[in-house]
Amino acid sequence: MIQQITKGIKISVETNYNGTNYRGNKLYHLFSYTITIENTSLDIVKLTDRFWTIYDSLNGTEIVSGEGVVGQTPTLYPNQKYTYNSGCFLASNLGAMKGFYTMINLETFEQFKVFIPTFQLTTPVLSN
Repeated sequence: MIQQITKGIKISVETNYNGTNYRGNKLYHLFSYTITIENTSLDIVKLTDRFWTIYDSLNGTEIVSGEGVVGQTPTLYPNQKYTYNSGCFLASNLGAMKGFYTMINLETFEQFKVFIPTFQLTTPVLSN
């Protein structure tokens, strides 16, 4: 598990390789990841946006951004956690992801970035 804390918000990431799958007539490697966002601060915060940079050793870089995560914009009170699952397709068996969440402190209305640590996406053959 990979973890990083920004302004009292702890991001934990776990990854899984889920085999291959065809999209159209091209074979892709499917990876899933579980992210836990934990508010270790004394503030009430809300996740508003996400920004991902996805690296694929065969396809280059893809940027994904938008509102919330998996259709939600969770509010986290002190000591509260929020966990979600998502995934991506890579043309290669080696890649990585990193990014940040934009959050707002609901008491001061300050917006801030919470960084998601870089995590590797590798097939089991490369992991051995």
